[in-house]
Amino acid sequence: MSNLIREMVRSNLKKRYQAEQRFRLYGLASVGFGLLCLALLFADIIYKGAGAFRQTVVEVELYFDPEVLGLNIPVETDQIRSANFDGVIRLMLRERFPEVTTRADRRALYGLLSVNAVYDLQALVMANPKLIGQSRKIWLLADDDVDMYYKYGREGEQVGRLAEISRIWVEQLADDGVVKTQFNTGFFTNGDSRDPEISGVKGAVMGSFFTLIVTFIISFPIGVAAAIYMEEFAPKNKLTDFIEVNINNLAAVPSIIFGLLGLAVFINFFGVPRSVPLVGGLVLSLMTLPTVIISSRASITAVPPSIREAALGIGASKVQVVLHHVLPLAIPGMLTGAIIGMARALGETAPLLMIGMIAFIIDPPSSVLDPATTLPVQIYLWADSPERAFTERTSAAIMVLLAFLIVMNSLAVWLRRRLETRW
Repeated sequence: MSNLIREMVRSNLKKRYQAEQRFRLYGLASVGFGLLCLALLFADIIYKGAGAFRQTVVEVELYFDPEVLGLNIPVETDQIRSANFDGVIRLMLRERFPEVTTRADRRALYGLLSVNAVYDLQALVMANPKLIGQSRKIWLLADDDVDMYYKYGREGEQVGRLAEISRIWVEQLADDGVVKTQFNTGFFTNGDSRDPEISGVKGAVMGSFFTLIVTFIISFPIGVAAAIYMEEFAPKNKLTDFIEVNINNLAAVPSIIFGLLGLAVFINFFGVPRSVPLVGGLVLSLMTLPTVIISSRASITAVPPSIREAALGIGASKVQVVLHHVLPLAIPGMLTGAIIGMARALGETAPLLMIGMIAFIIDPPSSVLDPATTLPVQIYLWADSPERAFTERTSAAIMVLLAFLIVMNSLAVWLRRRLETRW
């Protein structure tokens, strides 16, 4: 009888061990599948966006003819601003391709270079007026369709809208060694533009920076103060229980609701200007507050009661206990929660769409009252553009946004490990 019982116990143990092993395998498979999906997502974003960090340029030899430019000698600054630099570029292209005679072909020929080439030449001559009357070899930006063809179309991939005759001209220029790709510094130094080859993320980055500054200045002090009051001073009654429940519920409210609240209160009632980092920061601070309060309360709770009792025992008041002993020990966790909340705010789009930060902004903002957009909204705008060049810039902007998020989350982890006190 005892042998039979022993065998049944062994059989049951074996089944339990097998079930545990299967459960572990299911867990590992789930984690592996998740990591695989994440790797595929990152690989797709990097593959599509890597090209945005390279830009096609064309070397041209220009003669800054005063007659073509419409300048009188001696040249004044106001004359240079209104000079006909477009005429100089067109004359150079006609001389390089003399076989192009029809109006339609010339229009296609003039489209090989970016429309911003005129402003690049203007800035060059403004910086050095002695160039007038001289010849100079200059690298100018190619049009976005030329850029797409040179980077991808020559390898057989069907991209862009470049006409067949334009492709022939690009191949001729490439054979002459006057076409190349270089690092696209303009992607980081330019604002938004209708022309993909000169569009950049500087305006969106500055808008996100000012918006997050406003968010942190408002949400962190208020969130910490609310957490201290709720955890250390508030009486335990139905009112505080009601407030606590609503704080937890607000953390799960869809972000677009905060956008509607900001539109109704800050813009329509208080008259704050639309599409500025100030109103964006106010809206995102409302969204971030619950996260800051919850994390701050958790940090305060983690401080051992012995700290409070020791401070009270030597005659410290309740306020002194909190400000001099509890708060310094809880600050690391509070900062971690605040940074995580800010990282969430950085990636938000819906509330900012409701307050008008979807506007087309060319010039980067210089203060919280200048019209601006943010990185997520910029990504949304570029994703809606039909040009192929905006597709790679969309992925590149996602890479920039992910880099900021990774840095912010890494900073939160570092602060917690560096500053927290282990008991």
